[in-house]
Amino acid sequence: MLKRLAVLALLAPILALAQAAEPAGKLTSEAIIKRTLESRMGGIKVDAVAKTPYFGLYEVRMDNEILYTDEKMNYIFSGNIIDGKSMQNITEKRLRDLSSIKWENLPLDAAVKTVRGNGKRTLAVFSDPNCPYCKRFEKDLANVDDITIYTFLYPILSQDSHEKAKAVWCSADKSKAWSALMLSGTVPTAARCDTPIENNLALGRKYRVNGTPTLVFANGERVPGAIAAEQIEKLLAQNVK
Repeated sequence: MLKRLAVLALLAPILALAQAAEPAGKLTSEAIIKRTLESRMGGIKVDAVAKTPYFGLYEVRMDNEILYTDEKMNYIFSGNIIDGKSMQNITEKRLRDLSSIKWENLPLDAAVKTVRGNGKRTLAVFSDPNCPYCKRFEKDLANVDDITIYTFLYPILSQDSHEKAKAVWCSADKSKAWSALMLSGTVPTAARCDTPIENNLALGRKYRVNGTPTLVFANGERVPGAIAAEQIEKLLAQNVK
């Protein structure tokens, strides 16, 4: 990211001249910025450009990153915009909003379902059976009650992960098999059956789930990485559908 920004900073004046030389026609400023960045910075795909209400800046979205530039692309920078009155991190909130996954778009029947207590609170998790962070997360999650957990088997680390994920799905009690595997290392007996694993992998690619565990709460908020039980409880309280 730093190397990318350094190159962007060096090329900003060149990009501005290039933009001025190109016939704009009916292109919007957003389209010009997107086209210029993509044409001059080979290999970088700009997902979208949008004007912000802050000092005439434009938001440039690339993967899970946000950059800012002025209309003439004299300056390009990376950083957080903070609301001076509320002290809210606007960039951080924007990234959360952009990465959110609508709960209704999750195919819950393709996930391992675990219900504890009254099951009123809901959480979806993309998890790899060989991921050490996933195993640590499962230990903390085991301390959370009154919850329904939908675990999307997401074996991205190795073929062994894929085999273990299939064995879990083909078990008579999927939830029990998953818990035994993640908490005590007990690998279920391999079995053959139709699994949704390939569809889960496609789903993860669609939403750019690049690491495990990745959590999705009922209101769509996505949280990457293993978090402690206290933070899970806090987020469950905040993220109501």
